[in-house]
Amino acid sequence: QEQLVESGGGLVQAGGSLRLSCVASGRIFSSYVMGWFRQAPGKEREFVASIGRYGGYTIADSVKGRFTISRDNAKNTMYLQMNSLKSEDTAVYYCAADRSIGTIRNAEFWGQGTQITVSS
Repeated sequence: QEQLVESGGGLVQAGGSLRLSCVASGRIFSSYVMGWFRQAPGKEREFVASIGRYGGYTIADSVKGRFTISRDNAKNTMYLQMNSLKSEDTAVYYCAADRSIGTIRNAEFWGQGTQITVSS
């Protein structure tokens, strides 16, 4: 069974940094578009960033200039580097994988989620 496993969440002060990782099986990682989403309490799931097989990426306006998405194909791992964190970044962050960037919001595979809490 294909899996996505996130790690790197935790509690951080406002202005701090965290890096999330998402490890995927080789079958997924080599063929799929990867993405990050987040969901804050009482809010809908929100797109954060996505990255294609060859490194092309999209970043949501709400985090542009603060978050960076990248992937290491040799390690089947995607990263989300989060800098200058704000309290409004507090959410559960999910890793996702889908065959197409056009359908990543309804991705075929999802991770279990990792909590990020930013204290002010």
